[in-house]
Amino acid sequence: MNRIRRRSVTAAAGAAVVLAGLITAAGPAAAAGTTACSPAIELLPALPGLSGGTVAGFGAGGLVVGESGGRPAYWTGAEHTVHAVPLPAGFDRGSVKAVSAKGLMVGTATRDADRARVSFTHQTGAATSEALTAPVAEGYGVDIDVNESGRVVAVDQGVAKEWVNGKVVRELPVPADAIPGTKAVSLSGINKRGDIVGTATGSFYDADNDIEVTKTFPVVWPAGGGYPPYSLQVWNGYHYSFSTIGRDIDDRGRVVGVEDYHYRNDPKLTPAVWKKPYDALPADPGRLAGYRNLELSGSSPTTNVAVGTATTFEESWPSSFQAVYWPGTGAPLALPFPAGGPGAVPLSRAFAATDDDRVGGTVVDRDTQASSAVIWTCASKQAYTPKS
Repeated sequence: MNRIRRRSVTAAAGAAVVLAGLITAAGPAAAAGTTACSPAIELLPALPGLSGGTVAGFGAGGLVVGESGGRPAYWTGAEHTVHAVPLPAGFDRGSVKAVSAKGLMVGTATRDADRARVSFTHQTGAATSEALTAPVAEGYGVDIDVNESGRVVAVDQGVAKEWVNGKVVRELPVPADAIPGTKAVSLSGINKRGDIVGTATGSFYDADNDIEVTKTFPVVWPAGGGYPPYSLQVWNGYHYSFSTIGRDIDDRGRVVGVEDYHYRNDPKLTPAVWKKPYDALPADPGRLAGYRNLELSGSSPTTNVAVGTATTFEESWPSSFQAVYWPGTGAPLALPFPAGGPGAVPLSRAFAATDDDRVGGTVVDRDTQASSAVIWTCASKQAYTPKS
C-alpha cells in the first residue's frame, strides 16, 4: 500500500468572533445560487485551555465541525459556542470531518504512543466516541465521510466499506481495469445521493521493462452498488512521484482533488476536476495569481463552488498558504485574511463550502503563530484576485 502525503498548517492561538466585510482590489466574485447574506470573517473560539482550530465541515441548523487545539470539536449557535467531542478510548488527538443531518459526526484520531490513526463516529450528545476502523500506522491516509442521511464511508484494514446505523452494508471493489495489486487507500467523500469518491493505489514489478509500476488515482463508486466503479483518468500515472487524489464529490457527481507530484525536492500541486460521465481527463481550473500550486479540498453540494489552498514552496517546504475560492468557472480567487492581520503573506486554508455561501478553514498569523478556526460568510462577495 502506498502512502498518501498530507500537508497541514501548524495551529496555535485562537480568537473570538471578528466581522470584516472586506473590499478587494479586483472586486467581489459574483454569488451563484445563494440567499442574502452579509460578508464577514468569523473567528471561532477554541476549547477552554486550548488554542487554534480548523473548520472541516458544516451540519444542519448552523452546526460547524472540526478541531480545536488538536481535539475534535463542534460549534453551535450564532455565537459559535464550542463543544468538545470525546476521543475514542486510547487516542489523544483528532478532528471531526463531517456530520449528518441528524448529528452523526465522523472523524479521525491519532494515538501519540505509536502515531497510529483510526476513523471514529460520535452521535451528538453521546458520552463516548467509537473507533470505526482498525488502527493504521503513521503516514498512511485515514479519511472518513458521512452524508445527510447518515451513510458513512471509510477504509478498514485495506477494504473500502460503507456503514448504515453502525453496520457494514457493502464493501467497495476496486475497478476491473485497475493495475495488479490495487487497493482503495482512502474514502473522502459521499454525496446526498450516495455516490462515493476515494483514492486507490496499485503497484507491481514490470519484468519486461525492468521497472516498478505505481498508480494512485481517484475512484467513484455509484450509489447503491448496482453499477461498477469508475477509474477516474489522470494526467500522469505509473510512477510513484505522482499521486492523484479525489477529495470531494458534490450532489451532481463532480469530483474535485489534486495531482500531487514530489520528486527530488521539486513538489507541485495541480488542481483537478472530473465531471460525469468520467470519460475524460480532469480539467485544470488554473492557479491563483502569484501561486504555482493549488489543491482543491472541498465543494458545495449544488452551487458548483470548490475551495482549497494555494501554496508556495521554498526548497521543497511549504512557506505560505492562501485559502482559495473557485466559483466553478473562471480563475480561482483568494479569500481575505481578517482585518488587522499580518498583511501580504498570511497562512490560511479552506476545506469546506456550503450552498449558502459559507466557507470553513483555518487562519494563522505568521508573526505570532496565533491561529483560529474560521468561517467566511457570503464568501463569493469577499473572494478576489490578488495583485500579484
